[in-house]
Amino acid sequence: MQDIRWNAFWLSLTLTVICLIIWASYSANVALFVFSAVVSIYLARHLYWLHQLSKWLKKPVLNHIPSGSGIWGDIFASLYQEHRRHSQNQTQLSSALGRFRHAASALPDGVVVLNSNNEIEWCNPPAEIKLGLNLKQDENQPINYLVRHSDFLNYLQAQEYSDPIKLKSWRNSEVTLEIQLIPFGTKQKLLICRDVTQLERIEAMRRDFIANVSHELRTPLTVVGGFIETLMDVEGAVPESTRSYFNMMLDQTTRMRHLIDDLLTLSHIESNVQAPDDAEIQMSALINMMINDAKVLSQGKHKINAEIDANVNLIGAMGELQSAMSNLISNAIRYTPDGGEIHISWGIHNKNAIFSVKDNGIGIDQQHIDRLTERFYRVDRGRSRETGGTGLGLSIVKHILTRHQARLEITSELGVGSTFSEIFPSARIVQKQPDASE
Repeated sequence: MQDIRWNAFWLSLTLTVICLIIWASYSANVALFVFSAVVSIYLARHLYWLHQLSKWLKKPVLNHIPSGSGIWGDIFASLYQEHRRHSQNQTQLSSALGRFRHAASALPDGVVVLNSNNEIEWCNPPAEIKLGLNLKQDENQPINYLVRHSDFLNYLQAQEYSDPIKLKSWRNSEVTLEIQLIPFGTKQKLLICRDVTQLERIEAMRRDFIANVSHELRTPLTVVGGFIETLMDVEGAVPESTRSYFNMMLDQTTRMRHLIDDLLTLSHIESNVQAPDDAEIQMSALINMMINDAKVLSQGKHKINAEIDANVNLIGAMGELQSAMSNLISNAIRYTPDGGEIHISWGIHNKNAIFSVKDNGIGIDQQHIDRLTERFYRVDRGRSRETGGTGLGLSIVKHILTRHQARLEITSELGVGSTFSEIFPSARIVQKQPDASE
């Protein structure tokens, strides 16, 4: 570009000097005629090469690029080099894209690339089989027009893709699919679909086994516990020297009965694929009832206060949500030393409804927080036995919240306290108008 400007400058200077010489030698009219003729020829030459460039741009074949002369020779040479580099880059990108698609086609999981409008850009053969797609026919079609499962549509619209969803295949009711959306690029998404039918069958067998064993254990434990209580109530039946042993047996049978009850509850929730029986829950009344129960459990050893937005209700299964919320409260009481404070709050924050229980108890080390909702995971097993914990409470809470499209958030600092929050989506919120009389 610098050479082109320099050549144009020297050409203009040369023409000006020649015209001035002609003017001095002959006349101004002759100099003007020469100047006009040279400029016209110069412009005509440029117009010719512009026309050649325009023709080539309509069909830009690298081997047919005009050769040009003078300044246009440099222009066409630069254009040739740039077009060649672009073709090489395009070839490399096409080769990389081909390798990616070939590798993705070999994956056993279905892969679908969606653009910012959730339209299908590409999918591999397993995705076509599992989701019933056809790339030739469905390319650039919105995925929500082709996959009409209600759970998937809710997942797509919720824009919360941290966890996958499981749903029954609409092509084969015996197949269970796990689908996860992964955002990438400029609002694009990668849909991963895998067949988890075998894993689900193994999980169902595990649940059935736990449920059956728990049912079988419940009856003999009830009988044993009943006999121990009867013997202890009969005067003289248990010598004072052995009464402590009977108390220990009664405590252990009671603990095992609580464990079995929690196992059966968890098994029932996990195996229940039906949506919860949704109804509007008067949250202020429910929370006040749970606070009264908490005060009885605490026996005056803790300061319990609450901050409740009475104008916010929730859509859900009352029995399940009461269990999930009261579990957090009872945990706070069990793990907060005497004289500690427990704060319960309910309201709307960032368009979500949040039920929160905050305490100034023993706290939890950060390394344990991610595993707290695992079955039987306990930070301090000895302390859990002392407080009567079974290690299943938070696992039950997590499953109940999942059934209500909600999530559990835990923040804690060792020796300072913990905050457990149940966060519900806006779709489950019922907000009443404030009473003018209040």
